[in-house]
Amino acid sequence: MKHLIKLLPFLKPYWKKSLLSLLLLVVVVLLDLTIPRLVQRIIDQGILANDLSEVYRTFFLMLGISALDTLFAIGNNNTSVQVGESLARDLREALFVKMQSFSFGNLDRLQTGQWMVRLASDTSVVQRLVQITLRIGTRAPLIMLGSVILMYRTSRSLAILISPLMLVAIVLIVFFASRMGPLFLTLQQKLDRLNTVLQENIAGVRVVKAFVRAEHEAKRFAVTNEDYTERNIRVMQFLSTMGPSLSACLNAAIVVVIWGGGVQTVGGQVTPGQLVAFINYLQTAMGPLLIMVNLANVWAAAMASAERVNEILDQQPEVLDEPQAKPLPAEAQPRISFRGVRFRYNGSNDGMVLDGIDLDIEAGQTVAILGATGAGKTTLLHLIPRFYDVCEGSVRIDGYDVRELQQDSLLKQIAIVPQETILFSGTVRENIRYGRPQASDEEVVMAAKIAQAHDFILELPQGYDTHVEERGVNLSGGQKQRLAIARALLTRPSILLLDDSTSSVDVETEAKIQSGLRQWLKNRTCVMVAQRISTVLGADKIVVLEQGKIVAEGSHRELLQNSPVYQEIYASQLGDAQEVEIQHV
Repeated sequence: MKHLIKLLPFLKPYWKKSLLSLLLLVVVVLLDLTIPRLVQRIIDQGILANDLSEVYRTFFLMLGISALDTLFAIGNNNTSVQVGESLARDLREALFVKMQSFSFGNLDRLQTGQWMVRLASDTSVVQRLVQITLRIGTRAPLIMLGSVILMYRTSRSLAILISPLMLVAIVLIVFFASRMGPLFLTLQQKLDRLNTVLQENIAGVRVVKAFVRAEHEAKRFAVTNEDYTERNIRVMQFLSTMGPSLSACLNAAIVVVIWGGGVQTVGGQVTPGQLVAFINYLQTAMGPLLIMVNLANVWAAAMASAERVNEILDQQPEVLDEPQAKPLPAEAQPRISFRGVRFRYNGSNDGMVLDGIDLDIEAGQTVAILGATGAGKTTLLHLIPRFYDVCEGSVRIDGYDVRELQQDSLLKQIAIVPQETILFSGTVRENIRYGRPQASDEEVVMAAKIAQAHDFILELPQGYDTHVEERGVNLSGGQKQRLAIARALLTRPSILLLDDSTSSVDVETEAKIQSGLRQWLKNRTCVMVAQRISTVLGADKIVVLEQGKIVAEGSHRELLQNSPVYQEIYASQLGDAQEVEIQHV
């Protein structure tokens, strides 16, 4: 319940509409409760008194009340839908904005499937609860309370007679409601897993086909799907016992009323109209109990969903600006230094990914990071724009500790081409302009030329206006990488970070990119992660990482002469050429 209360601020902008919806609902309830009393009047004052005019008057009064009831109910439905839809929109936006504020560490812990369930399913469940609460969710308890009061006013003796059955019904509702929250939370977790498997297969369907793993993935999905289905069945089976239990209470109460009321009617203590009105109020009171079976389901699901929504909204980004954070001056030199840097992911105890890194990168230098897979190359790169905070030590730009800088000002002077190329649906031009939408067409073309993307773009059906499909599936891996490089260059950063950004490009094209970058990088600092020796040959400095530590540092020729680790990497890629070069050093 506390998780739902925490979401109440999202209703604050719509409190007037919510209040109007509830007021309309109260009027609907009051009008509904007058009908049994009018039925009593028709029987006692019209039919039994042989007064046909009273029958007609009451009949037309009931028609008028029904018409008003319909109008107020429509008004209630319209306002409740507006409030519910507006709340869902605001929740989705809040979750999306929160996601954008998260650092890489937060994002590492949530899978795409979980994000999708929270943004789509969980917000819809909360929305449904709000709409139902403003309609039948409030109507049910109000009409039940009103019916019970009017039952006592109609016949106190009959009301006392069925009180034990009413109490049993209330106990049943409390029993079921108390157990449904944990059940629905588990169900949503199973749905998380199902969506994750589904998203993985949709994103990786080409890999699945390429490795002929369709049958394996079908079995994996079937297991997850069956797990979710079994949990759903168990939840529904539990809930399905609630309706019949309450129906049994209602039927027993009606039998008791007919028996007791019949005896009292024969004895003259109760009129026939009173008996009929009492039975109507009884059904009106017990009917909402049956409705509350479904309401209990909605409430339980909403409490589970609200908990998961609050889990995101309450989570704080691991990387935050300090209260005294200052902007990185525009004139700051792109000089980077690592001092005693140690880092592990998510504070785990799996060992340091980086351990004791001391490294100086001078302004205007091109520094290449080389090493085996898992050596910590990408991690080192991600510490410069402060995607993660170091566990120990410091990362500084022109002497400023990145933790003391405003993140936006830091990122404005840094551009990164990530290992995994991400393109967005839109045109080629829009993708290149992504980091700087106001750039001119001439600047876009210039960035594309440096990245060796201009020629292939002109060969596309609409050139720069060619539509990029989802995840860039209509482009090759090398084409996507070149567009990503052009996108980074267009922002005109003082520090360029390249994370194995030419791995899908042939050696000849890579050489042209390196040549174009050489001129563009004048007075700029470039840090590149590479797997190929050919990528790093022209770097001012090459840093070799091994198990999170720097084991060699220097120029290509210096490392060929002094570093066995570098010599081994060089020989493994270029073979006997190493011997020739060493002889000429």
